[in-house]
Amino acid sequence: MLNDDAQLWQLLRSLDDPDRLEYPIGYDHRAERARFERLAQRLDAAFGCRCEVDRHVEDASLHGRIDIPATATATGRPLVIVVSNFGGLAVLAVDNPGVWTDAEAADLLHTGDRDRASAALAELGYTHIPEGPLWRRYDGTWDPAVFSPGDNSWWVRYFDYL
Repeated sequence: MLNDDAQLWQLLRSLDDPDRLEYPIGYDHRAERARFERLAQRLDAAFGCRCEVDRHVEDASLHGRIDIPATATATGRPLVIVVSNFGGLAVLAVDNPGVWTDAEAADLLHTGDRDRASAALAELGYTHIPEGPLWRRYDGTWDPAVFSPGDNSWWVRYFDYL
């Protein structure tokens, strides 16, 4: 997981396409969907279950969401992986995005679950990033007014409906 704060902000700002809000120039939806499907299959195998997969995302900066049921985790809580349309960014959350700080989630998350999810993401070339910094106020290339009032965070920029 990318944890270096300076590198994370450099990455987020470099992916902030000033002309495209939902996906960057050169985005290949078919290829990204195939990679996302492989991720869902890999997580099904790693957790020995059938994950719930949201593939029906439109008008968004996110590509999709995969929910791993609590019954399949050593953590004893559901895990959520959210994948962005930008740069192969991916976030792993406990219960749901925005519920826990990164420190709280790390305390809750069983290392075996973290390792299985991180391995699946790395195997498919996703960049696993921490969630916390994404909740900071968006100050990138877009006028924050393009986002819903009050929803102008970096999370919305890369992982939400627009």
